[in-house]
Amino acid sequence: MPDGTDTPAITAHGAIADIPAVEWDACAGSANPFISHAFLRALEESGSASAQTGWLPRHLAVRDPDGRLMAVAPLYLKSHSYGEYVFDWGWADAYRRAGGSYYPKLQGAVPFTPVTGPRLLVRPGEDGPGLRALLAAAMARLAEQSGASSVHITFPTAEEYEQLAPLGYLQRLGSQYHWRNDGYGSFEDFLAALSSRKRKAVRREREAVAAQDIRLSTLVGADVKSRHWDVFHRFYQDVVDRKWGKAYVNRAFFEALSASAVADQVVLVWAEDSDGQPLGAAFNMLGDDTLYGRTWGAGSHRDFLHFEACYYRAIDFAIAHGLARVEAGAQGEHKVSRGYLPTPTYSLHWIRDPRLRDAVAHFLDHERPLIAEDIAEQMRDGPFRQGGIS
Repeated sequence: MPDGTDTPAITAHGAIADIPAVEWDACAGSANPFISHAFLRALEESGSASAQTGWLPRHLAVRDPDGRLMAVAPLYLKSHSYGEYVFDWGWADAYRRAGGSYYPKLQGAVPFTPVTGPRLLVRPGEDGPGLRALLAAAMARLAEQSGASSVHITFPTAEEYEQLAPLGYLQRLGSQYHWRNDGYGSFEDFLAALSSRKRKAVRREREAVAAQDIRLSTLVGADVKSRHWDVFHRFYQDVVDRKWGKAYVNRAFFEALSASAVADQVVLVWAEDSDGQPLGAAFNMLGDDTLYGRTWGAGSHRDFLHFEACYYRAIDFAIAHGLARVEAGAQGEHKVSRGYLPTPTYSLHWIRDPRLRDAVAHFLDHERPLIAEDIAEQMRDGPFRQGGIS
């Protein structure tokens, strides 16, 4: 990086609105909707990601001496570990028992969104490696200045994962389940690639949904109205209450999203009964080449409706629109038999206290090969017939 009078200026911002959208998006690009200014602003201005919810924005911006934005990073000062999907509760508890304070910590992430994408966003044409290193170092300095125990960059790209390891960031491996489009012309083409047993099981599940006289439609962009969000949020809250007990996003977030610059990337799979009464819905976001499944909500149980709305309709949509992938969210080994293959995910961890750092490093050295072997084993036992996806 340049030095002297040419040294870039690095600033931390308490709101995404402090950075002009056109400048932020020049660094973020268009491939991934979650790192867009519009998506992050909807989270903040709805109150879903705020100081009150334990997500205090501290976004970083790097400008050249002329004030031109060169790079940015979404960053939050956090007082808990909710909504991250890379679990460090055990680290926090161990550090507390040793007399340390794990919170606050810094989180380089998109809140509540376990989707791989760039976390150190560099404007095209700039020095990517140099600016990413600058941002990573700035995060560590900010942690020291703000009394944070650590920096956690969750769901970065593989390139970021490899680049930051020599800079003092510990590597953690995880996995998710993604569907890959192997040039399929139809859902039947995809089924033909599955083993006979898996193919029959998928057909049975789709036929069971059809036999219940459930009507499904896919709403995109402006097709999604306030009335849809009213129902979806109620369903989402019901599922949260039954399973997790804490809703991360509020009703205002969905309304803000539909009024934002990424509104046309909203994809809602909508299910009704024969009388037009809503049964459930799956919320997705559309990227340049990927459909990202985010949240499901339902008012009552219907056999296999969750699989149909979240997995099979997503595959239908991806094939029809020539998309390369469907990412169906965190967890769920049941996705493998339905064509979603284990895929590595990454996180990076800078820890200030050498004692905690050494303990976490030891844990991760043990954990990484276990995760890698689990991915390899699931791939070996995958749903595709011989000659299918490998």
